[in-house]
Amino acid sequence: MNLDFSPEDQAFRAEVRAWMRDNVPQQVGPAIGIPSHKETQFAWERKLGAKGWLAYTWPKEYGGPGWTATQQYIFDTERALAGAPPCGPFGLSMLGPVLMRYGNEAQKQRYLPPIARGEEFWCQGYSEPGAGSDLASLKTRAIREGDHYIVNGQKIWTTQAHWADFIFCLVRTSNDGPKQKGISFLLIDMATPGIEIRPITTIDGHHHLNEVFLTDVRVPAENLVGEEGQGWTIAKYLLTHERTSIAGVADSYYQMGRLHEAVADDPVLSQDPVVTRRLATLEVDLMALEYTNLRTLDRVAKGQPPGSESSGLKIKGTELQQAISEAQMELGGLGALPWLSPAEDVHPVFAGATQRYNFLRASSIYGGTNEIQKNVLAKLLLQL
Repeated sequence: MNLDFSPEDQAFRAEVRAWMRDNVPQQVGPAIGIPSHKETQFAWERKLGAKGWLAYTWPKEYGGPGWTATQQYIFDTERALAGAPPCGPFGLSMLGPVLMRYGNEAQKQRYLPPIARGEEFWCQGYSEPGAGSDLASLKTRAIREGDHYIVNGQKIWTTQAHWADFIFCLVRTSNDGPKQKGISFLLIDMATPGIEIRPITTIDGHHHLNEVFLTDVRVPAENLVGEEGQGWTIAKYLLTHERTSIAGVADSYYQMGRLHEAVADDPVLSQDPVVTRRLATLEVDLMALEYTNLRTLDRVAKGQPPGSESSGLKIKGTELQQAISEAQMELGGLGALPWLSPAEDVHPVFAGATQRYNFLRASSIYGGTNEIQKNVLAKLLLQL
């Protein structure tokens, strides 16, 4: 794999960097974890959509810019370095690729353009109180009645369901045979009667997550993606894209850059060889993760699915995010403790470190626990 950037790619980087410099609003700022301010986040995504850059990994035929894997990488890097938050992944990185592969033409025409323009927001209905890592044990039922499915059940840990216009759900349409065979993939309008959302406030003090209760929710049968019983296959395909994006290489580089700035500004930390060694170790790990991510992007660019490597990216990416946030908090010392009213003389990366650290405790759990991802790698790569 050639890692040198061509003159065309260098010109593309300059274009993206200039646009980010002129268009990233100060009030958006880098996200601690998941964006907490709906209106500023949506305004940012709509601005990207108007430029044609929101769905930056999509081909032109579906509303994306049709960039190469290298250009996608450059864009995401410059977005992070500009201090702009990542965009909501559920429509862009998860549902979009699913519809392109498994959706019918009507579904593609209806749902993909609004996602690419930032006009409709999605959430993911996978986990349930008794079905997290063991997702195949889900119990939310969808029973076919004429031209509709009647859905009853509960989803939990549903990120930004309180923002979403739609939810893509795994539902059980059959109890016959192996439990994976009875699962289907359904698109549901969040305004449908019978949907109740209850907030879950996480340890970082924000409302990111929710419980979603579905009681006799009528969903048009045309909202079934693929065929009945194909949901498990679709879910596995979607999760490879989710786990690749969770790696968060570009945003980790941004956080490392801020950590270097904070250490350089401190006369004690900047002269401490233990601190220097710690930062160097994080940098080396991040560089190795970046190369692995580039290999995965190269596979996708050649028309291949991300593959089991996405599990490795998810494991190492989230562990590295936690390690960086832990370093920010520990090196910040007392200055990192308060997050609502930090002292004015504390570097911003230290002032927000405890909140970020608390949020990222969950990163090795969401998107499929890292323990489960290790089992995936052992099975698919090592044939154990």
